[in-house]
Amino acid sequence: MKVVSLTNGADHRGRSLKSNSVFDVLRYGALGDGHHDDTKGLAKAWAAACSSSHPSIVLLPKGKKYLTKHVTFSGPCKSNINFMIEGTLVAPPKRSYWIEATIRHWILFKAVRGLTVTGVGTIDGNGKLWWQNSCKVNSKLPCRQSPTALTFYSCTNLKVNNLKLLNSQQIHMSVERCTDVRIFRLSITAPSSSPNTDGIHIAHSKGVKVRNCMIRTGDDCLSIEDGTKNLHVKNIVCGPGHGISIGSLGDQNSEAQVANITIDGVRLHGTTNGARIKTWQGGRGYAKNIVFQNMIMDNVWNPIIIDQNYCDSATPCKKQKSAVEVSNVLFKNIRGTSASREAIKLSCSRAAPCHGIALHNVKLTLKRGGGNAKSTCQNAKWKKLGTVMPQPSCNLND
Repeated sequence: MKVVSLTNGADHRGRSLKSNSVFDVLRYGALGDGHHDDTKGLAKAWAAACSSSHPSIVLLPKGKKYLTKHVTFSGPCKSNINFMIEGTLVAPPKRSYWIEATIRHWILFKAVRGLTVTGVGTIDGNGKLWWQNSCKVNSKLPCRQSPTALTFYSCTNLKVNNLKLLNSQQIHMSVERCTDVRIFRLSITAPSSSPNTDGIHIAHSKGVKVRNCMIRTGDDCLSIEDGTKNLHVKNIVCGPGHGISIGSLGDQNSEAQVANITIDGVRLHGTTNGARIKTWQGGRGYAKNIVFQNMIMDNVWNPIIIDQNYCDSATPCKKQKSAVEVSNVLFKNIRGTSASREAIKLSCSRAAPCHGIALHNVKLTLKRGGGNAKSTCQNAKWKKLGTVMPQPSCNLND
């Protein structure tokens, strides 16, 4: 196959491609007509780029739709790769295209160092087919696994930017066991009724920065799970969806460790939650050194919530004697409107009360009159800094 080597050249938007080899998927068998399966063409272009000793670009040209089944782009590679999506990646229209062994992932990047995924293109999960067959939409149906649209697993020095993620089958993007990650200028969109369509999911990863993203989904805009440390999120617009969630942590009596999380500059519109931490009873470990600051809530049902009694189960959860410890959490400069009367909820565990909770300059009011918003508080040690409205009154023996 012919490989185009660009020296002192540029792409169609004028970006420098100096000393890069370009591996165009159309030269490796992809048709880009949206009807024929282009999976093998993409895989071949990746394999060639990954084996190149020079920095490479895998190019999906604009104006094309690339119908793609499950595909894994594996490393390690000999040099850095820029995976440039200028057209549209589209998932298969029928569930029969998927096999059980790989059904949890659609597009998977695994063990790649120095990867950039960028472009002005779209990743379309064709999710409607999956949503209408979800047990969360129809309780009579069995609960089955669905693909995550875009997964990064065990990647280092990763950049993802300028893409549109649309109508994922389940989670739109998942970052797992990765280090040194930069995510910015993403647009993530799915209907508010779509189940489990988290925007960005982060787990077991360190040194992650998320910037300037717009996320409108049917589940968490941002979900932060076990093993996440040193995460900084700034300038996010969220809604509809379930808001910004740390957790759930400690399910099935597991141990969780989450630390050094900063959520800064978020606007939430009509979401179920705003700033949220949720843990199961019976878990172990910690969620600590967490900052939610400079947030604007617009008609958010639970603007501020810590829930150590989380239970997403068909049967009631039994009381247990252990819990994931929640400590050193700051809610600062948070204002706006609550869709429910209960604007602040600190529902902590009797077995492991929350401590080191601080509310600093918080002002939340009801969206549509009808009296004042209120706070509820159980088993939480907290302090007030500046104005706090509504102000919790906590029972440490509940």
